[in-house]
Amino acid sequence: MVKNRKIEERPPLGQEILAVVGICVALFLFLCLASYTFTAEPFHVSPGSLGNWGGQAGNWLAQMLMAFLGLGSFWLVVLFFFFSLQLFAPKASMLRFPLIFGGCTGLIIASCGLLTAFVSGEMVLLAGRTIPAGGALGGLLFTVAAPILGVPGAILFFVALLIISLMLAMRFSPSISGRKVGEVGLELLGRLVRWLRRSVATGPRSGRGMEPAAPVFPGATTEEEGSALLVDVVPSLHEPPDMVDEEEGDEEFQPLPVTGGEYKLPGLGLLDKPEQVDTAVNREHFYEVSKQLEEKLKDYGVNGKVVGISPGPVITTYEFAPAPGVKINRIVALADDLAMGLKAESVRIAGSIPGKAALGIEIPNPERAIVQFRDIVANDNFQKSPSRLTLGLGKDVVGNPVTANLAKMPHLLIAGATGSGKSVAVNGIICSILMKATPDEVRLLLVDPKRIELAHYADIPHLLHPVVDDAKMAARTLRWAVLEMERRYIIMKEARVKNLASYNATAEKILPMIVIIIDELADLMMVSSREVEDSVTRLAQMARAAGMHLILATQRPSVDVLTGIIKANFPTRISFKVSSRVDSRTILDTGGAEHLLGMGDMLLLQSGASRMKRVHGAYISEGEIERIVSFLKEQGTAHYDESVLKIAEESEEAEDSTGEADELYDQAVTLVCETGQASISMVQRRLRIGYNRAARMVETMEKEGILGPADGSKPREVLVRKNY
Repeated sequence: MVKNRKIEERPPLGQEILAVVGICVALFLFLCLASYTFTAEPFHVSPGSLGNWGGQAGNWLAQMLMAFLGLGSFWLVVLFFFFSLQLFAPKASMLRFPLIFGGCTGLIIASCGLLTAFVSGEMVLLAGRTIPAGGALGGLLFTVAAPILGVPGAILFFVALLIISLMLAMRFSPSISGRKVGEVGLELLGRLVRWLRRSVATGPRSGRGMEPAAPVFPGATTEEEGSALLVDVVPSLHEPPDMVDEEEGDEEFQPLPVTGGEYKLPGLGLLDKPEQVDTAVNREHFYEVSKQLEEKLKDYGVNGKVVGISPGPVITTYEFAPAPGVKINRIVALADDLAMGLKAESVRIAGSIPGKAALGIEIPNPERAIVQFRDIVANDNFQKSPSRLTLGLGKDVVGNPVTANLAKMPHLLIAGATGSGKSVAVNGIICSILMKATPDEVRLLLVDPKRIELAHYADIPHLLHPVVDDAKMAARTLRWAVLEMERRYIIMKEARVKNLASYNATAEKILPMIVIIIDELADLMMVSSREVEDSVTRLAQMARAAGMHLILATQRPSVDVLTGIIKANFPTRISFKVSSRVDSRTILDTGGAEHLLGMGDMLLLQSGASRMKRVHGAYISEGEIERIVSFLKEQGTAHYDESVLKIAEESEEAEDSTGEADELYDQAVTLVCETGQASISMVQRRLRIGYNRAARMVETMEKEGILGPADGSKPREVLVRKNY
């Protein structure tokens, strides 16, 4: 069992020391400035009567700062303290430090100018000399600005500089602050109005015939009050989760019989570390988009408010609460119109959010973040999962890692257009298995008709058979998988167990789980659709208990490739971006995949789940795959299962036999004579056999004089009678 060690999150040692030094400097400056007496003599300290808590150096430092900056010197304390707190963050981004420094500098300059303008008194600072409250800097700035701009203009200039400096240093937003102040003001105004109404209603009354006051129900809100409270509602902004990259060492497993040594799983060191980027939330952008969204929907007659914002690595989900009486179908139909109005690549309406009276509207971010494969496999959800078939898929819409257990699926169907990220996802699934399981625990059977997508994994120890790149050979390999499934059921029946896990718990020699991965199903269906469909259907229906799992991928999700029988046995499906709503309905039984963004953006439909989940697929580069494969090859060479090769050779010999020896040849002759038609496709379809076998039968009939020769596109002539 792999033991995972939790590594505490902490900043680098040098950064932590610098933060402690910065806090000490801030405290020392505060003590010097707070205890400074304006009548103190510079560089003069009488024994036993030291007045400054910083000693002679502190007294001299305070005098110099007060002389130059005046009371603005206290901003230096804030500056050092704020910088030090930033350095204590484990992943402190240095990208904002220049902005913070510039903002604090502008803050000091503006404060000195404003102190000089508003504080009319003077302070005795240096042995009888007097200077303005803003120091020499404030006096100089105000002396220069006042004649040019006038006193009011100079004050406005310093106020503007102060606000801009706060925006740079602390991300202060005047618009958000104004909205919050307005919201608080409206709330206070509403309370005042309600108090006045209650006072009037319960005041002294005189005379008869006056109607009694209406009772006040606790919690009741009038229509006017409700409309007032809903004005300019600021949506709650959820911060994205922080990703902790834990460096795990290689964990040792039990010795492999084929290598005679200790097998080690690939470590995180083989994967590329994600680049350090500034993950700060741009609140102003999200609030602006929320306002635009409300306005665009209002233009189409849909009223409501954005009540929540959930930023993610690729998209941002805006929680839209429609007004009473608005149907969800009206909003769903506006997806394309909203994309055009917001100038977005695509907008997807995710439907109602569970537990909330709101609708999820997913809008792409201006800058798209790359989801690294390392971020997913370094997470506890992957590391601590006991299943050897844990798959690292990517991140959800808010940035949380998404993993899945193939053993619970138990089979997976993947579809997507060319360039949508399907092959990268298949590589990520394979590497997830390679990083969790030894060859004794999981064996792979890879089928790659395109010959290039899975070529990286040639000769790794996990393979049962060399990577299959021939469509005919793939059909034979699937036939072997069916026979292997039946063999395992016989073994489990004799052992009186119900599944492979129970058998391995008591058996002396364990049986590994088998994962069959087909990268392009459409190519196989074109060559031998009936044989492939029959084998895939039997495996999907029965192979789970035998520890065998299928992963099928195709770039053409049409009904002739994903037949109804295949879809019925694959409840777990993944759809990447497709070209039309028809393709989306073929793979997911509903629309939505046509609005995805591509490059790994997917919809995950899990078995038993009530709704789909949007996932941004993890990216794994070819260099990372090569490093993992090279590490595995160093552990041992590939040992192929001879039974797979034997079944394939027997199938090839059977197909090479002549038509006269074929047991279905007489049925084919009867079929041709009765129908009066003869074609290879008809024989193949009616007898449910492969193309090559049907072609050999037709050639044999031509040799025996039953059929005439081929004449271009014209059908062959049947030369014998019905009772032949």
